[in-house]
Amino acid sequence: MRVFRHFPASGQRPPAALAIGNFDGVHLGHQALLRQLVQVAAARGLQPVVMTFEPHPREFFTPLQAPARLTSLREKLEHFIEAGVADVYVCHFNQRFAALEASAFMQDILRGQLNAEAILVGDDFRFGARRQGGLDDLRQAGFALESVPEIQLDGDRISSTRVRQALHDGDLPLASALLGRYYSISGKVVHGRKLGRQLGFPTANIHMRHERPALTGVYAVKLDGLPGVANLGVRPTIAGTPRLSLEVHLLDYSGDLYDRHVHVSFLKKLRDEMKFPGLDALKQQIALDSGQARTFFASQGG
Repeated sequence: MRVFRHFPASGQRPPAALAIGNFDGVHLGHQALLRQLVQVAAARGLQPVVMTFEPHPREFFTPLQAPARLTSLREKLEHFIEAGVADVYVCHFNQRFAALEASAFMQDILRGQLNAEAILVGDDFRFGARRQGGLDDLRQAGFALESVPEIQLDGDRISSTRVRQALHDGDLPLASALLGRYYSISGKVVHGRKLGRQLGFPTANIHMRHERPALTGVYAVKLDGLPGVANLGVRPTIAGTPRLSLEVHLLDYSGDLYDRHVHVSFLKKLRDEMKFPGLDALKQQIALDSGQARTFFASQGG
């Protein structure tokens, strides 16, 4: 899969079936759209192509009120590879792009630069300055607009908002049902303060690109399939400036993970993050958390 940060000049790329969206979380609804993209592309002899946005438009317009990110750009790209996407155009959402008229977006970018013949979007898709463009405009402009059916769970539409709420509520089974997989965060294992090792619970410190994650607390997790217990938060017991961190203590592992890019899957919430009176109390709680995680994994068969 190829990833582009800029659109090509007109006439430089082969005809495309194009899916457009933020794809935050790449939940079951997004996955259905991507499957249909690949199917439509194969049936029409087109390349399956995705356009996504960075930053999220709501982060550009209202950064303080923007929702928590479910997936980093790298995580989204990993899901696009799995879906069979050929090319991804990461559109830099800035003031110039936000001011683009709907007609210019359709004629200059979609038709001219991306050579899109078929368009796949959600039924609430809007585009152009002041969100003036919609599905009827795409049809009238002559694009083959493919209908993507709404995907529901328990009678309600699957959406990134529902996933965020489930994670915020600690309802990981619901989040997993909406995503079709365990919710995960990926990142590189980096060196930390080695405090966990001093307490007898060495941790893998994961460098995250999530500045405001959709969930915090202590969880039973799997790091690339290895069972562990994770703390995601600001470590309120530790002196100094609070700093968001994801630390994973693996229950039965003693190898070196430094510099590896790993995926941490969240299976069960154990508790909220807490501030303890000292390191001894923190150590006792980590032991209890590890015990709860072991009990959970034993109940799951490993």
